[in-house]
Amino acid sequence: MHYGCSIYGLDVLANRPIPTVPHSSIATADVRVSFGVLPEWLNSLAPDQVETAYVADYADEHGNPAFVFAKLHEGDFYRFTYADKTEFVVDRAGREIWTTWLAPLTLEDTATYLLGPVMGFVLLLRGLVCLHASAIVVDGEAIALVGPAGAGKSTTAAAFAARGFSVLAEDVVTLDDRGDTFLVRPAYPCIRLWPASAAALYGSRSALPPLTPNWDKLYLDLTQSSGQFENEPRRLAAIYLLDERSDDPQAPFAHAVDPAAGMISLVANTYGTKLLNKHMRAREFALLSRVSQHVPLRRVTPHADPAAIPKLCDLLLADFENLHV
Repeated sequence: MHYGCSIYGLDVLANRPIPTVPHSSIATADVRVSFGVLPEWLNSLAPDQVETAYVADYADEHGNPAFVFAKLHEGDFYRFTYADKTEFVVDRAGREIWTTWLAPLTLEDTATYLLGPVMGFVLLLRGLVCLHASAIVVDGEAIALVGPAGAGKSTTAAAFAARGFSVLAEDVVTLDDRGDTFLVRPAYPCIRLWPASAAALYGSRSALPPLTPNWDKLYLDLTQSSGQFENEPRRLAAIYLLDERSDDPQAPFAHAVDPAAGMISLVANTYGTKLLNKHMRAREFALLSRVSQHVPLRRVTPHADPAAIPKLCDLLLADFENLHV
Protein backbone atom coordinates (compact mmCIF):
# COMPACT_ATOMS: atom_id res chain seq x y z
CA MET A 1 0.00 0.00 0.00
CA HIS A 2 1.15 3.55 -0.71
CA TYR A 3 0.38 6.77 1.13
CA GLY A 4 0.22 10.21 -0.45
CA CYS A 5 0.97 13.52 1.26
CA SER A 6 2.21 17.03 0.53
CA ILE A 7 5.49 18.34 2.00
CA TYR A 8 7.14 21.66 1.03
CA GLY A 9 4.85 21.91 -1.99
CA LEU A 10 5.90 18.49 -3.28
CA ASP A 11 3.49 15.59 -3.70
CA VAL A 12 5.09 12.62 -1.94
CA LEU A 13 4.18 8.95 -2.25
CA ALA A 14 5.54 6.60 0.44
CA ASN A 15 5.21 2.90 1.18
CA ARG A 16 4.32 3.74 4.81
CA PRO A 17 2.56 6.69 6.43
CA ILE A 18 5.03 9.44 7.32
CA PRO A 19 4.64 10.29 11.03
CA THR A 20 3.23 13.81 11.74
CA VAL A 21 2.32 14.29 8.05
CA PRO A 22 -1.39 13.88 7.19
CA HIS A 23 -2.46 11.71 4.27
CA SER A 24 -3.70 13.51 1.15
CA SER A 25 -4.73 12.43 -2.32
CA ILE A 26 -2.18 13.15 -5.02
CA ALA A 27 -2.42 12.78 -8.79
CA THR A 28 1.27 12.32 -9.60
CA ALA A 29 4.18 11.82 -7.22
CA ASP A 30 7.00 14.39 -7.30
CA VAL A 31 8.97 12.28 -4.81
CA ARG A 32 8.73 8.59 -3.88
CA VAL A 33 9.91 7.37 -0.47
CA SER A 34 10.72 3.71 0.18
CA PHE A 35 11.00 2.97 3.91
CA GLY A 36 12.86 -0.15 5.01
CA VAL A 37 14.72 -0.77 1.77
CA LEU A 38 17.82 0.46 -0.07
CA PRO A 39 18.60 0.05 -3.79
CA GLU A 40 19.68 -3.50 -4.63
CA TRP A 41 22.82 -2.31 -6.40
CA LEU A 42 24.16 -0.47 -3.32
CA ASN A 43 26.11 -3.41 -1.88
CA SER A 44 27.81 -4.14 -5.19
CA LEU A 45 29.37 -0.68 -5.59
CA ALA A 46 33.09 -0.67 -6.32
CA PRO A 47 35.26 1.58 -4.10
CA ASP A 48 35.89 3.98 -6.99
CA GLN A 49 32.13 4.48 -7.35
CA VAL A 50 31.85 5.99 -3.85
CA GLU A 51 33.16 9.52 -3.23
CA THR A 52 32.97 10.77 0.36
CA ALA A 53 32.10 14.45 0.00
CA TYR A 54 31.58 15.50 3.63
CA VAL A 55 32.27 14.07 7.10
CA ALA A 56 30.86 15.83 10.16
CA ASP A 57 33.54 17.12 12.51
CA TYR A 58 31.73 15.80 15.58
CA ALA A 59 31.28 12.17 16.56
CA ASP A 60 29.24 9.94 18.85
CA GLU A 61 30.58 8.33 22.04
CA HIS A 62 32.10 5.52 19.96
CA GLY A 63 34.01 7.88 17.69
CA ASN A 64 31.73 7.41 14.69
CA PRO A 65 31.14 10.59 12.66
CA ALA A 66 27.66 11.93 13.35
CA PHE A 67 27.05 12.18 9.61
CA VAL A 68 28.78 11.15 6.37
CA PHE A 69 27.64 12.34 2.94
CA ALA A 70 28.80 10.50 -0.18
CA LYS A 71 28.29 10.70 -3.93
CA LEU A 72 27.58 7.40 -5.67
CA HIS A 73 27.97 6.53 -9.35
CA GLU A 74 29.64 9.89 -10.10
CA GLY A 75 26.83 11.84 -8.49
CA ASP A 76 23.90 9.93 -9.96
CA PHE A 77 22.95 9.15 -6.35
CA TYR A 78 23.78 10.50 -2.89
CA ARG A 79 24.05 8.63 0.41
CA PHE A 80 23.39 9.98 3.91
CA THR A 81 24.85 7.80 6.69
CA TYR A 82 24.26 8.71 10.33
CA ALA A 83 26.14 7.46 13.38
CA ASP A 84 23.03 5.61 14.59
CA LYS A 85 23.17 3.52 11.34
CA THR A 86 20.20 5.24 9.73
CA GLU A 87 20.88 5.47 6.00
CA PHE A 88 19.29 7.32 3.08
CA VAL A 89 19.94 7.17 -0.65
CA VAL A 90 18.62 9.95 -2.91
CA ASP A 91 18.76 10.07 -6.69
CA ARG A 92 20.25 13.04 -8.57
CA ALA A 93 16.85 14.39 -9.64
CA GLY A 94 15.46 14.40 -6.11
CA ARG A 95 12.65 12.06 -7.13
CA GLU A 96 13.51 8.84 -5.26
CA ILE A 97 14.43 8.32 -1.60
CA TRP A 98 15.30 4.99 0.02
CA THR A 99 15.98 4.57 3.73
CA THR A 100 16.74 1.92 6.35
CA TRP A 101 17.39 1.98 10.11
CA LEU A 102 18.25 -0.44 12.88
CA ALA A 103 16.38 -1.28 16.10
CA PRO A 104 15.72 0.19 18.59
CA LEU A 105 15.20 3.12 16.21
CA THR A 106 11.74 3.48 14.71
CA LEU A 107 9.94 4.94 11.73
CA GLU A 108 9.35 8.07 13.83
CA ASP A 109 13.11 8.51 14.33
CA THR A 110 13.74 8.08 10.62
CA ALA A 111 11.04 10.62 9.77
CA THR A 112 12.89 13.32 11.73
CA TYR A 113 15.84 12.94 9.34
CA LEU A 114 13.57 12.71 6.32
CA LEU A 115 11.55 15.85 7.05
CA GLY A 116 14.63 17.90 7.92
CA PRO A 117 18.03 17.39 6.28
CA VAL A 118 17.01 14.84 3.65
CA MET A 119 14.04 16.78 2.26
CA GLY A 120 16.10 19.97 2.57
CA PHE A 121 18.66 18.39 0.24
CA VAL A 122 15.94 17.12 -2.10
CA LEU A 123 14.68 20.70 -2.40
CA LEU A 124 18.21 21.86 -3.22
CA LEU A 125 18.45 19.25 -5.97
CA ARG A 126 15.18 20.57 -7.34
CA GLY A 127 16.49 24.15 -7.44
CA LEU A 128 15.04 25.54 -4.19
CA VAL A 129 17.16 27.33 -1.59
CA CYS A 130 15.99 26.75 1.99
CA LEU A 131 16.61 28.55 5.26
CA HIS A 132 17.07 26.91 8.65
CA ALA A 133 14.02 28.69 9.99
CA SER A 134 10.40 28.58 11.07
CA ALA A 135 7.66 30.62 9.38
CA ILE A 136 4.39 32.02 10.66
CA VAL A 137 1.60 33.87 8.86
CA VAL A 138 0.60 37.41 9.88
CA ASP A 139 -1.94 39.38 7.86
CA GLY A 140 -1.75 36.79 5.11
CA GLU A 141 2.03 37.05 4.68
CA ALA A 142 4.94 34.92 5.84
CA ILE A 143 7.43 35.96 8.49
CA ALA A 144 10.57 33.83 8.73
CA LEU A 145 12.30 33.29 12.08
CA VAL A 146 15.89 32.41 11.23
CA GLY A 147 18.64 31.07 13.42
CA PRO A 148 20.84 28.09 14.30
CA ALA A 149 19.72 25.14 16.41
CA GLY A 150 18.64 26.32 19.85
CA ALA A 151 17.87 29.89 18.78
CA GLY A 152 14.21 29.54 19.73
CA LYS A 153 12.64 29.39 16.26
CA SER A 154 10.27 26.54 17.03
CA THR A 155 9.40 27.82 20.51
CA THR A 156 8.50 31.23 19.09
CA ALA A 157 6.43 29.68 16.30
CA ALA A 158 4.55 27.57 18.87
CA ALA A 159 3.91 30.68 20.96
CA PHE A 160 2.35 32.35 17.91
CA ALA A 161 0.25 29.24 17.25
CA ALA A 162 -1.07 29.50 20.80
CA ARG A 163 -2.22 33.03 19.96
CA GLY A 164 -4.16 31.80 16.96
CA PHE A 165 -1.64 32.57 14.22
CA SER A 166 -1.03 29.97 11.52
CA VAL A 167 2.32 28.22 11.21
CA LEU A 168 3.60 27.69 7.69
CA ALA A 169 6.87 25.83 8.28
CA GLU A 170 9.11 24.58 11.03
CA ASP A 171 12.85 24.00 10.62
CA VAL A 172 12.94 24.22 6.79
CA VAL A 173 11.69 27.38 5.06
CA THR A 174 11.67 27.30 1.27
CA LEU A 175 12.49 30.37 -0.82
CA ASP A 176 10.37 29.82 -3.92
CA ASP A 177 11.79 32.38 -6.35
CA ARG A 178 9.17 34.50 -8.12
CA GLY A 179 11.43 37.33 -9.28
CA ASP A 180 11.21 40.23 -6.83
CA THR A 181 9.08 38.20 -4.42
CA PHE A 182 9.62 34.86 -2.72
CA LEU A 183 7.04 32.34 -1.58
CA VAL A 184 7.31 30.12 1.49
CA ARG A 185 5.76 26.73 0.85
CA PRO A 186 3.78 24.88 3.53
CA ALA A 187 5.83 22.22 5.31
CA TYR A 188 3.94 19.83 7.63
CA PRO A 189 1.59 20.45 10.59
CA CYS A 190 3.94 19.71 13.46
CA ILE A 191 6.32 21.69 15.67
CA ARG A 192 9.09 19.86 17.49
CA LEU A 193 9.86 21.20 20.96
CA TRP A 194 12.21 20.40 23.81
CA PRO A 195 10.54 19.63 27.17
CA ALA A 196 11.79 22.94 28.60
CA SER A 197 9.98 24.81 25.82
CA ALA A 198 6.80 22.83 26.46
CA ALA A 199 7.04 23.75 30.15
CA ALA A 200 7.52 27.43 29.33
CA LEU A 201 4.58 27.50 26.91
CA TYR A 202 2.11 25.07 28.44
CA GLY A 203 3.12 24.80 32.09
CA SER A 204 4.43 21.23 32.04
CA ARG A 205 7.26 19.30 30.42
CA SER A 206 4.78 16.48 29.78
CA ALA A 207 2.11 18.67 28.18
CA LEU A 208 2.93 17.28 24.71
CA PRO A 209 3.52 13.72 23.46
CA PRO A 210 7.03 12.47 22.63
CA LEU A 211 8.12 12.77 19.03
CA THR A 212 9.81 9.36 19.09
CA PRO A 213 10.44 6.66 21.73
CA ASN A 214 14.19 7.35 21.53
CA TRP A 215 14.45 11.13 21.74
CA ASP A 216 13.58 13.76 24.33
CA LYS A 217 11.82 16.06 21.88
CA LEU A 218 8.04 16.48 21.97
CA TYR A 219 5.66 17.52 19.21
CA LEU A 220 2.80 19.96 18.85
CA ASP A 221 0.17 18.66 16.44
CA LEU A 222 -1.11 21.65 14.46
CA THR A 223 -4.07 19.69 13.06
CA GLN A 224 -5.82 19.64 16.42
CA SER A 225 -7.06 23.23 16.09
CA SER A 226 -8.52 24.80 12.96
CA GLY A 227 -6.26 27.34 11.29
CA GLN A 228 -3.08 26.51 13.21
CA PHE A 229 -1.38 25.24 10.05
CA GLU A 230 -1.32 27.23 6.81
CA ASN A 231 -1.56 24.92 3.80
CA GLU A 232 -1.10 27.52 1.06
CA PRO A 233 2.15 29.24 -0.02
CA ARG A 234 2.58 32.76 1.32
CA ARG A 235 4.72 35.71 0.23
CA LEU A 236 7.77 36.22 2.40
CA ALA A 237 7.28 39.70 3.89
CA ALA A 238 10.02 39.85 6.55
CA ILE A 239 12.95 37.90 7.95
CA TYR A 240 13.88 38.08 11.62
CA LEU A 241 17.37 36.88 12.54
CA LEU A 242 17.32 35.53 16.09
CA ASP A 243 20.45 36.40 18.07
CA GLU A 244 21.61 34.73 21.26
CA ARG A 245 19.31 35.27 24.21
CA SER A 246 20.33 38.08 26.54
CA ASP A 247 19.83 39.04 30.20
CA ASP A 248 19.70 42.69 29.15
CA PRO A 249 16.62 44.16 30.86
CA GLN A 250 15.77 45.93 27.58
CA ALA A 251 15.41 42.60 25.76
CA PRO A 252 13.68 41.64 23.61
CA PHE A 253 14.58 44.29 21.06
CA ALA A 254 14.96 44.52 17.29
CA HIS A 255 16.86 46.63 14.82
CA ALA A 256 17.42 46.88 11.09
CA VAL A 257 20.16 44.89 9.37
CA ASP A 258 22.28 46.16 6.52
CA PRO A 259 21.58 44.03 3.41
CA ALA A 260 25.24 42.98 3.10
CA ALA A 261 25.45 41.90 6.74
CA GLY A 262 22.04 40.31 6.49
CA MET A 263 23.08 38.26 3.51
CA ILE A 264 26.05 36.86 5.45
CA SER A 265 23.62 35.75 8.17
CA LEU A 266 21.30 34.18 5.62
CA VAL A 267 24.16 32.24 4.00
CA ALA A 268 25.16 30.94 7.45
CA ASN A 269 21.60 29.68 8.00
CA THR A 270 20.82 27.96 4.72
CA TYR A 271 19.85 24.30 4.77
CA GLY A 272 22.38 21.75 3.53
CA THR A 273 25.08 24.39 3.17
CA LYS A 274 27.89 21.84 3.61
CA LEU A 275 26.48 19.64 0.84
CA LEU A 276 26.35 22.20 -1.95
CA ASN A 277 28.36 21.83 -5.14
CA LYS A 278 29.73 24.89 -6.98
CA HIS A 279 26.63 25.26 -9.13
CA MET A 280 24.28 25.06 -6.14
CA ARG A 281 26.46 27.51 -4.19
CA ALA A 282 26.41 30.08 -7.01
CA ARG A 283 22.63 29.76 -7.35
CA GLU A 284 22.18 30.13 -3.60
CA PHE A 285 24.43 33.21 -3.46
CA ALA A 286 22.57 34.94 -6.30
CA LEU A 287 19.16 34.23 -4.79
CA LEU A 288 20.08 35.31 -1.26
CA SER A 289 21.54 38.51 -2.65
CA ARG A 290 18.14 39.35 -4.12
CA VAL A 291 16.34 38.24 -0.96
CA SER A 292 18.43 40.65 1.13
CA GLN A 293 17.56 43.48 -1.28
CA HIS A 294 13.81 42.85 -1.51
CA VAL A 295 12.78 41.43 1.87
CA PRO A 296 13.14 43.47 5.09
CA LEU A 297 15.78 41.97 7.38
CA ARG A 298 15.63 42.58 11.12
CA ARG A 299 17.87 41.32 13.92
CA VAL A 300 16.18 40.34 17.19
CA THR A 301 17.69 39.75 20.61
CA PRO A 302 15.29 37.66 22.75
CA HIS A 303 15.41 37.74 26.53
CA ALA A 304 16.97 34.74 28.25
CA ASP A 305 13.97 34.30 30.55
CA PRO A 306 11.39 31.93 28.96
CA ALA A 307 8.68 33.97 30.69
CA ALA A 308 9.51 36.79 28.25
CA ILE A 309 8.34 34.80 25.19
CA PRO A 310 4.99 36.70 25.11
CA LYS A 311 6.96 39.99 25.01
CA LEU A 312 8.97 38.63 22.09
CA CYS A 313 5.77 37.87 20.19
CA ASP A 314 4.44 41.36 20.96
CA LEU A 315 7.68 42.90 19.73
CA LEU A 316 7.66 40.95 16.48
CA LEU A 317 4.04 41.87 15.74
CA ALA A 318 4.60 45.55 16.46
CA ASP A 319 7.84 45.66 14.50
CA PHE A 320 6.23 43.91 11.52
CA GLU A 321 3.33 46.37 11.58
CA ASN A 322 5.78 49.28 11.56
CA LEU A 323 7.44 47.90 8.44
CA HIS A 324 4.19 48.50 6.57
CA VAL A 325 3.52 52.02 7.86
